[in-house]
Amino acid sequence: MSQPIRVLLVDDQALVRSGFKLLLDSEDDITVVGEAATGVEAVQRARASRPDVVLMDIRMPQLDGIKATTEIVRTRGLEQVRVLILTTYDTDDYVFEALQVGASGFLLKDAGPAELLHAVRVIAGGEALLAPWITRRLIAAFTANRIATQVGQDRLSVLTQRERQVLALVGQGLSNEEIGAELFLSPATARTHISHAMAKLGARDRAQLVVIAYQTGLVSLGP
Repeated sequence: MSQPIRVLLVDDQALVRSGFKLLLDSEDDITVVGEAATGVEAVQRARASRPDVVLMDIRMPQLDGIKATTEIVRTRGLEQVRVLILTTYDTDDYVFEALQVGASGFLLKDAGPAELLHAVRVIAGGEALLAPWITRRLIAAFTANRIATQVGQDRLSVLTQRERQVLALVGQGLSNEEIGAELFLSPATARTHISHAMAKLGARDRAQLVVIAYQTGLVSLGP
């Protein structure tokens, strides 16, 4: 049996943390390894417990969730920690900032229990997860209008043709299985190509590959 997914809960409301803990600890493959009520505590707990996934609130005292996420993803030894942003706010700025600083997913707090459990498992598995309302059009708008320094096709020159194809499909939100079916590859081979693309492009995880796919114009809006 594989090790359970280790989760750190970060929210300034004790009742919210208790509810999440009760739900997550009821699953055989998930365990809560710590809690934090502030962004500062979140960084400290992450360094101490080295969780697989951090469920991160955005609005907190001392240090907000975006800044805490930035601190965590930049900490040596925490490269494999994945951050799932949880918030009651669905404003565009939060989505943009979360993805830019290295969050792997974004989910509203009013998501159902099954959706939250699915999100934790997806994030822990190395996939990106964006709530349904975060459409490709929204991400494309961010990369087209909000990025100060645009990156061009030359950034993709380090990729093989197959890696470009895989990156385009990642940008469209396809899973490893779906990418494999599209390109007649095994899911494992698709994952390998994704890993190579991440290394060559300096992307921390799949969510950042999605942003790069739009920034470079590899994936764009339809007509």
